[in-house]
Amino acid sequence: MEGYRYADEHTPPPPRRASDVAVERFDHLFEVDPRLMTAHVAQQLFPNWDTLRIAASRAGHLEWMHRHWADTVVSGQALLDESDDLDDPVDGAEAPDAP
Repeated sequence: MEGYRYADEHTPPPPRRASDVAVERFDHLFEVDPRLMTAHVAQQLFPNWDTLRIAASRAGHLEWMHRHWADTVVSGQALLDESDDLDDPVDGAEAPDAP
């Protein structure tokens, strides 16, 4: 039986650059590059197993929230498309003022 080893549980894998603002430490789990979150957001340390547990439960939690609280679910892509439409007015029309 292998004992608990703090360093193994609390040292995440090295980050792989996913974009200018995101890194990936575990397959398909993206996070904001921690270097961008030092001034106003204190970073919390999680054991690796807890990071994986939280990520695995996200979809189930979101589905539960939708079933219990949402009248309408809007996709992120729909919001991006709407934002693009506001940024690129058609036929010279002016974009509406933001609320």
